[in-house]
Amino acid sequence: MASGVTVDENVLTIFNDMKVRKANVNEEEKSKRKKAVLFCLSDDKKHIIMEEGSEILQGEEGDPYLKFVKMLPPNDCRYALYDATYETKETKKEDLVFIFWAPESAPLKSKMIYASSKDAIKKKFTGIKHEWQVNGLEDIKDRKTLAEKLGGASVVTLEGKPLND
Repeated sequence: MASGVTVDENVLTIFNDMKVRKANVNEEEKSKRKKAVLFCLSDDKKHIIMEEGSEILQGEEGDPYLKFVKMLPPNDCRYALYDATYETKETKKEDLVFIFWAPESAPLKSKMIYASSKDAIKKKFTGIKHEWQVNGLEDIKDRKTLAEKLGGASVVTLEGKPLND
């Protein structure tokens, strides 16, 4: 069921910037690319917008996956794009993952409007290969769960960290 919620133009711009990987960018440009972004509903619940201050850039220090998990609000829903860098036994890959965060502790009304608005944002995000609905920290805190979504047993590292530890 559609909710009538629209996707802000800025959300589309962010998605396209994350999707297009220019082969010949220098390190400085690469470090300014977005690694992860959270999207939320506007205060009037009519638009999907980027959540202010909820982004991780490629060049930031530390483990981007752990930072991303910590960004998720414990008691409300969000949509997210995560640019996963991983290795399989054969090759290195980068894929965008669309995540629908709907923790058990979120208010029912919030879960309903986010669920019914998901198609609006998904339709705008053309070419996404991986979609993941997450219902709590237990589902997302271990990077192995994301690795499974990306390629199952063939994935050996995620964000440069081995999965077999």
